[in-house]
Amino acid sequence: MRILVCVKRVPAPGARINVTTDGQSVDAAHLGFTTSPHEECAVEEAVQITDRLGGEVTVMTLGPPEAEEQLRYASSVGAHRLVLIPISEVDWDPQRTAQALTGAISALEEGDGAFDLILFGNESADAGGFQVGVRVAHALGRPVVNGIKGIDIGTDPKVVDLAEGTLAARREIDGGFEVYRLPMPAVLGVKEGINLPRYPTMKGRLASKKAEVAQSEPVGDVGGQVRVRLHRPEEQISETVILGTGPEAAPAVVDLLEELGVLS
Repeated sequence: MRILVCVKRVPAPGARINVTTDGQSVDAAHLGFTTSPHEECAVEEAVQITDRLGGEVTVMTLGPPEAEEQLRYASSVGAHRLVLIPISEVDWDPQRTAQALTGAISALEEGDGAFDLILFGNESADAGGFQVGVRVAHALGRPVVNGIKGIDIGTDPKVVDLAEGTLAARREIDGGFEVYRLPMPAVLGVKEGINLPRYPTMKGRLASKKAEVAQSEPVGDVGGQVRVRLHRPEEQISETVILGTGPEAAPAVVDLLEELGVLS
């Protein structure tokens, strides 16, 4: 199995996000960055599949030179090949990003053949556009399904009877899940929760520092979507009332429970 995972460098979830004065970008002066959580799960899923069936995992990202950090993290948890598409900007619009990724993927496939499976995160943690993976799949002429919480490759009669060269992808719905049967090569958008990503070992961390990061020339025309302005919503401040400390707080707690209607 040859699997490609496309990841994105994003601000660390839960961090305080500040916007530059011109409203065009995120102020990264005191901000940590990480791999988008859906894509972190996609890397883990790819590594698990190749551990089970054999093969190779390639991880690719389009971003600034600093995004090499996210590629090396992927290497530390089991990825075999790393590809950076370097750009001077922090981000490109979805159309341009998809075009650049499609070109880089096609170049890789010219020498080694098509990837059996290409994984994206369902959406990025920052822009949340839900469209880059779909655009790449369309450009490559491959089937795509988003929102995936389970992948089965091979014959597993407990899930679905699969012929050779196909996979089953499960997507959660209210009260159950849908199963999609796709011929490979295919593209899937993975959701966080499909697995629990592993932590890198010390050995993996050290090896990742020596891993080769190949670079691919970014090629893509500016798309039709233009950022107008980033707006940081007003913070909602909640007040904390201390009812007391020790046994003397018990009457106040009872009064509050009665007020909330918890006690009858």
